[in-house]
Amino acid sequence: MPELQRLSADQESAVLAFELANRSYFAASISDRGEEYFAQFAARHAESLAEQESGQCAYYVLVAGDGSIVGRFNLRDIDNGLAVLGYRVAQNTAGHGLATATVDQLCREVAIMLGLRRVRAATSDANIASRRVLLKAGFVLIGPADPADLGGRPGSWYERLIAPPRSQ
Repeated sequence: MPELQRLSADQESAVLAFELANRSYFAASISDRGEEYFAQFAARHAESLAEQESGQCAYYVLVAGDGSIVGRFNLRDIDNGLAVLGYRVAQNTAGHGLATATVDQLCREVAIMLGLRRVRAATSDANIASRRVLLKAGFVLIGPADPADLGGRPGSWYERLIAPPRSQ
């Protein structure tokens, strides 16, 4: 089973390889990142690490036994107990429950790690697999998303409430 790890500086090349290998697969259901994203990847990776250090965001990667990245899971806009989740998994691992299990794991652990009480995620209506992941991971539909949040595509927001850890 791949291991969920907090994003680190030494993972830059593995994350880039993951993004490039799965670019066309991702573009079929979400907006393509564009050429500039890949041309400026080192700077973007450094920016992500700085955002993570500041507490604005928390970035995670799912690392296979061989060290390759098979998924990315991002918590952005962390504020007042709420974060926005984004995720993507490699084409060769999709459809096996890995995204669902990892989203669930991340949501269970963020209560302790980041003090979150709610996690939201938006997905396009066309992205049936992503909607299924969210629902299986305990998210509920809360309303429509602005197409601007989804690369111009219609979609919905989902939310998961996170119970605080029980005291012993």
